[in-house]
Amino acid sequence: MPRVSDMKKRLTDAALDLMWENSYGTTSVDAICERAGAKKGSFYYFFKSKSELTVAALEAEWNKNKANMDALFSPTVPPLERFDRYFDHVQLQEACGSILGCPMLSIGSEVSTQDPGVRATVERIWDRKIKYFESAIRDAHAQGLIEAPDPEAKARALFACYHGTLAQARIENDVGLLRDFKQVAMDVLGVKHVQAASS
Repeated sequence: MPRVSDMKKRLTDAALDLMWENSYGTTSVDAICERAGAKKGSFYYFFKSKSELTVAALEAEWNKNKANMDALFSPTVPPLERFDRYFDHVQLQEACGSILGCPMLSIGSEVSTQDPGVRATVERIWDRKIKYFESAIRDAHAQGLIEAPDPEAKARALFACYHGTLAQARIENDVGLLRDFKQVAMDVLGVKHVQAASS
C-alpha cells in the first residue's frame, strides 16, 4: 500500500513540474510517467486522463502549501506585514534557470478555454488564496492603515495585479519585477496615501 500511495504522489508531482517548466500542451502522459518512474498502466490505474491528473496535481499543490499560507497570513502577524511575508516568497525554479511564476497561472491560462475541470480547479484554489488577502485587508482597514470598505474587491485587484506581474516576470525572465512588487502592493492598497494624509 505505501508503494501505491507513493506512486500517485510521484505522478502528480511529475505532472505539475513538467507543466510548470514547459506547458500543459507539450507535457505528454509518456513524459509524466518517465519523470515519475512509472509505467503507463500505473498512470491509468489512478487517473482516467491527463486532465484528471492535472486537477489532482493542482489540488495536491494547494494542500502542500496551505500550512505555509496559514503561517504567512496568521492573524497574529500585523496585516500589512502579512503581504510583505507573502511577496517575499517568490516562486523561482533555479534548476532550469528561469522564472516560472505561478503554476496555476501558467496552466490555467493555457487550458481554461479548453478544459472546464482544470479551469474550475484553478478558480477554486485562487478563491481560497484571495480569502487570505481579503482577511489581511479587512484587518488593515479596521486598524486604519488603509481605506478599504470593500475588502473583497481590493483583494481581487491586488491578486490580479500580482499575477499579472508574475506573468510579466516569467516572460521577461526578470526577478527584479517581483522584488519591486511589495511597493506596488502598498500603492494598490493605498498605504502611502493614507500615511501621507495622516502625517
